[in-house]
Amino acid sequence: MLEPFLSAVPVLEKIEKAGFEAYFVGGAVRDFLLNKSISDVDIATSATPNEVKRIFPKTVDIGIEHGTVLVIYQNESYEITTFRTESEYQDFRRPNEVTFVRSLYEDLQRRDFTMNAIAMDRNGKLIDPFNGQSAIQERKIQTVGQATERFREDALRMMRAVRFVSQLGFDLEGETVKALAILVPLLDKIAIERKRSEFEKLLKGKNRKQALNLLIKTGLFSFLPGLKNQKNPLEDMQVYDFDELKKNEMWALLLYALTLKEKAVEDFLRNWRLPVKEIRDIQQIFLYLLKRLNQEWTLYDLYVAGHDTIKSVEIMFQVIKGTKKNEAITRWLKLYEQLPIKERSEMNVTGNDLMTWFDRKGGPWLKEQLVKIEKSILEEKVVNDNSKIKEWLMECNQK
Repeated sequence: MLEPFLSAVPVLEKIEKAGFEAYFVGGAVRDFLLNKSISDVDIATSATPNEVKRIFPKTVDIGIEHGTVLVIYQNESYEITTFRTESEYQDFRRPNEVTFVRSLYEDLQRRDFTMNAIAMDRNGKLIDPFNGQSAIQERKIQTVGQATERFREDALRMMRAVRFVSQLGFDLEGETVKALAILVPLLDKIAIERKRSEFEKLLKGKNRKQALNLLIKTGLFSFLPGLKNQKNPLEDMQVYDFDELKKNEMWALLLYALTLKEKAVEDFLRNWRLPVKEIRDIQQIFLYLLKRLNQEWTLYDLYVAGHDTIKSVEIMFQVIKGTKKNEAITRWLKLYEQLPIKERSEMNVTGNDLMTWFDRKGGPWLKEQLVKIEKSILEEKVVNDNSKIKEWLMECNQK
C-alpha cells in the first residue's frame, strides 16, 4: 500500500477501534489498481455521521444530510461517508431519500460503474463484489447492475461514462452503450454546469478523440449546449491530431470546427456557463488563430496577444495545417521576448503627459495617441523614453 493510503490508515484504525467498519472506496482504489497517481482518498464507514463525530474531535459538516463528514486528523483532512442506500431519484440526478445502512455490499451496490465499486481495507485487502477488478483488467466501463437503471437514477452518469473513456482509454461495455444511446434525452434534465464539468474533463483526457467519437455515435452531443445539429462539424474536427492541445485550446478548436462568428462565439461559451476569464482567454486564442491562418504575426499582435496566447495559437496553427515545427513556435516566442515593451504600463508616457503636452482634455484622441506610441516603440521608431517620446510626437505633429 502506498501514500496517501498509508497516512490515512490510522483513521480507519480509529473507526474500527470504536466498533465500526471502515474502507477506502471509489476513484482512489480504482486509480491505485491502475498504478495512477492519487491525490486524496475517500473513506466509507458503517458509522453514522453522528457516530463519526463522536470518534473524532475535529469535524466539519460538509454534506451530513448525505452522510459525509470532513474529519481533520493529524493535520490532514478526510471525507468520511456513511454506508448508504438511495431511494427513487428526482430530476434524474438526486435521490429523494438517503438511508444509512451498516452493509458495505449495499453501499457498493448503489455506485455507478463496477471499477468504482471496489473497497480496500486498511491491510490492502480488496472487497470486489461486482468484479470491478476484471473490468479494469479488460479495460471496460460497465455499470453496477442494469445500465438503464443506473442512468435513469442519475443521467449525468452518461457523461461520466464517456469522460472515463477519455481519461482511461477504456471501452464502454455493449449494454452500457445501448442504454446510453436510448436514454441520452435525459441529459436535458441535468444542470449545464455539471455537464460542462464532465465535458471539460473529457477535453483534457488522453483519449479525447475516442470519447468525442462516442458523443457523436450515441447522439449525446445533441444534448450539450450549442451542439444540437452540429454532427458534421464534430465529425470534421476528428481529422485533426489534437492530442497535445490543452483545455482552452480544445475549446478554441471546437469553435473553429463550428465556424462561429464573433458574437456567436461569446454566446456559445456563455451558454456553457464558463467563467468570464476563461471566455476571454478562449476568445483571444480563437481570434488570433483566425488571424494567423490568414497572415503572419505583426509585432503589435504579438505584443497584445502575449506569450501564452502566441504559444497556444502556434500549436493550434500547426494542428490545423497538419505540420509540426517547434522551431516556428520558438521563433515567434523569441521575437515576442525581444519586444521593447510587453504591456502598456511599461511605456514611459501617460495620458496625463499627453494632456499636458498638447494642452487638451481627455477624449478618444488620447487612446489613439497611446496606441500610436505603442506601435512606434514596438517598431523601434522611437525609444521608450519620456523626453524622446515627447520630441518625436511634436515632430510628427509638425509634418
